Amino acid sequence: MADKLKFALALILIAAGVAGFYLLSEQVLVLRVLAVLAGVISGAAVAWFTEPGRRFAVFLKETITETKKVVWPTRKETMQMTGIVFAFVLAMAVFLWLTDKSLEWVLYDLVLGWK
Repeated sequence: MADKLKFALALILIAAGVAGFYLLSEQVLVLRVLAVLAGVISGAAVAWFTEPGRRFAVFLKETITETKKVVWPTRKETMQMTGIVFAFVLAMAVFLWLTDKSLEWVLYDLVLGWK
């Protein structure tokens, strides 16, 4: 029950930050943005101390660990694969255009006799 109350408080703090943005419409934009940031940061801090918040922190830590294990492609590999994708898209565009024109010729010129 305490976690639910903390989570509700976190949502209220975030909503207060957003409401502050609109209530401070007469103020400079920097102050309005700081109100939103304060609401979001304070809401996240409260949510951090709930059980789902702790599980989310563990999940983030595991995600970062798994991301470090990924073998990312080099710039050269990325450029080569991008070139292959563009070549394939161009080839498919030409193929579909030829198919469209062929069907148009068969239907309009041969079947219907339109010129």
